[in-house]
Amino acid sequence: MNGCVNTRPCPCTYDCPRHGRCCECVAHHRDHGEGVPGCFFSPEGEASYDRSIEALARDHGLIS
Repeated sequence: MNGCVNTRPCPCTYDCPRHGRCCECVAHHRDHGEGVPGCFFSPEGEASYDRSIEALARDHGLIS
């Protein structure tokens, strides 16, 4: 994936070759069925390691 530039710091605590390259990270998670990338979560939500859509909705206060 060429031209993938991220201008914001990556909040994900997992160190991988895609760290800081949001478009590569999202594509990798999508292609491997790995759920939502950690950077979509708050620091507390990311620390739970639950990458489900339901966990993301809870983390953002959309459901309880």
